[in-house]
Amino acid sequence: MIDTAIPASEIVDDVFITSKIDSNKKTKLLKPSELFLPNRQNSKGWDLHDMNDISEINASRDVFKNHEWIVGPKIISKVNGIEKIIIRNPANYEDIVGSVIYADKKDAINAINHAQNWNNCSQSERSCILDKAANLYEENFGELFSVLTREAGKTTSDAIGELREAVDFLRFYANQAKDYKDFPCKGIFTCISPWNFPLAIFTGQIAAALSVGNGVLAKPAESTSICAAIAVKLLHQAGVPKNVLQLIPGKGEVVGNILSSSKNINGVCFTGSTETAQKINKNIAENSSIDTAFIAETGGLNAMIVDSTALPEQAIKDIITSAFQSAGQRCSALRILYLQEDIVLDFKEMLFGAMDELIISDPWLLSTDIGPVIDKPAKDRINSYINKARKEKRILKEINCEKNELFIPPTVIKINGIRHMKEEIFGPILHIATFRASELEKIVDDINASGYGLTFGLHTRIDDRVEKITSKLNVGNIYVNRNQIGAIVGSQPFGGEGLSGTGPKAGGPNYLNKFILDQQCEWKKSEMLNLLQLDVIQNAINNINKSSFKKLNSVQLPGPTGESNVLSSFSRGLILCLGPTLEMALLQSKTVEENGCIPLIITPNATGSSALSGSLNRADLTKLNGFKAVVCWSDESDQRNIRSALAKKSGPIIPLINHLKFSQSCIIERHLCIDTTAAGGNTALLASTS
Repeated sequence: MIDTAIPASEIVDDVFITSKIDSNKKTKLLKPSELFLPNRQNSKGWDLHDMNDISEINASRDVFKNHEWIVGPKIISKVNGIEKIIIRNPANYEDIVGSVIYADKKDAINAINHAQNWNNCSQSERSCILDKAANLYEENFGELFSVLTREAGKTTSDAIGELREAVDFLRFYANQAKDYKDFPCKGIFTCISPWNFPLAIFTGQIAAALSVGNGVLAKPAESTSICAAIAVKLLHQAGVPKNVLQLIPGKGEVVGNILSSSKNINGVCFTGSTETAQKINKNIAENSSIDTAFIAETGGLNAMIVDSTALPEQAIKDIITSAFQSAGQRCSALRILYLQEDIVLDFKEMLFGAMDELIISDPWLLSTDIGPVIDKPAKDRINSYINKARKEKRILKEINCEKNELFIPPTVIKINGIRHMKEEIFGPILHIATFRASELEKIVDDINASGYGLTFGLHTRIDDRVEKITSKLNVGNIYVNRNQIGAIVGSQPFGGEGLSGTGPKAGGPNYLNKFILDQQCEWKKSEMLNLLQLDVIQNAINNINKSSFKKLNSVQLPGPTGESNVLSSFSRGLILCLGPTLEMALLQSKTVEENGCIPLIITPNATGSSALSGSLNRADLTKLNGFKAVVCWSDESDQRNIRSALAKKSGPIIPLINHLKFSQSCIIERHLCIDTTAAGGNTALLASTS
């Protein structure tokens, strides 16, 4: 909207003159490196339109153009692993990046036995070491850019973004941990990271755990173990002790199971598929300590709505970026585009024309827009999906791609809506559905009904529509009038809900709460008296007024001019309070209500409209629906039964809350990012309800 209160003379003033110095003789305009001061320095950027930056990149990474790295498990004992894997460039199989010696079961067990937390130094010392590691990352950008491109298939632009995110994570958590200096760490964390962000997510998980004094067993994705090894080398060089941070490369089914099921592990941090997260959750529930933390960031069926008021050039640029950058191999990537039918024909013509300009080639070349997918199984899955759509005559656009190896052409497929998407296709595939203006509410309902809630994009110039749509979506990260990938640490905390993750958001103000020791209550033995029938409990859940998620508070986060970043907390929903004593259940209920959630007390002698007198058969938790968490302070055996039953449920991961102060566990976080410069035109002329 136009602010008519601002004089035109003020609008046309030269900002570099008028904003140079204020009355206190201090510079008003911040340099990019100063954006997050005084808390931390912003990460260094490289401009791919600047010849000096290009020369610097080429000179530094060319040193490693033909380098072959050798990686083995960095543990105390002699390497027992005997399986040597040759790593090849996904864009050029003749280019051998290096070799990795996988750890075996003995290596994993030995690493756990030798793991130590990082409590032998002060919080300020740990933060200084993490800051030093961030500087070392930037100093060694040539090696990191090279391995990101040769091992993970990253374009130079993607490699720059990934390094910056990793550096930001190190500095962000190093600064944030200063607020946790009086809190004991949780212990030892297993960090399992994905191949699509082998430096940023790998580093983010580790930095969070280390920052408050935990020890870390880092299990990277098999495809990108070399990148992980370089990162660990730099962290050790910065001063992180080798028995505090150990690298355990290997197969998930071999070492991953051990690292996530040991009773000596106090937490697991995982990023990957929803299916794998559910398996890890079950493994933890059945084998690990009952208070083992589990943080999961998983996938999504991410949608974007473009209405008839959107600026087509802006929207198309953001669609191309969201759907096809990184060959569509981002969990935040756009999967289904909803186009208002009034603009479909012209819009598709522009979109397909823009796709024709994309260059699919060797990601080492600066001219390349899209590189390869990660491996042959991924290529085969994506090609199978495309071929099925081709037989059904649903292909709307497919770019010519003559490259061999692991290249997939960006493809657009027709679909009726998100209800018809059965799985996430992790590649450069965009689905398009059309809608009438009157169907917007139904689209929002369908997105919520999918169960996924990671990212969402909206292009519109109607402010009322932004508020109406975004307020109803159960999605972790929402982007308005911009692309929906590339969350910035500290500005856009990232993470989904439902099938898309457990929270809290990485790079946000609440993330480190999961890495410190919870205050435990005095556990009581659960007396299973008067077992209630399943249908009685389910009816009670159904009859409670379960209103939609209630917004609790919002905070404006720092970021660049022209962008609004707001992080909001919402109540989680209905929470079962199982005591086991009535006194305990009442205390639990009080905390639940104080955080906007709805309690259902189930204990013997309970009374009231939100209470059932009796006991819940723990096995029935697998069959019950409509609740978002369970609170119980019973003995270890009973909690094991509860957590195991919850882990067997299909759908979103439901937590067992067994610590005394659990307000943070009652909330979910959602982030809204708006490009405030992208409205365009006089939006006062647009009908707010059209």
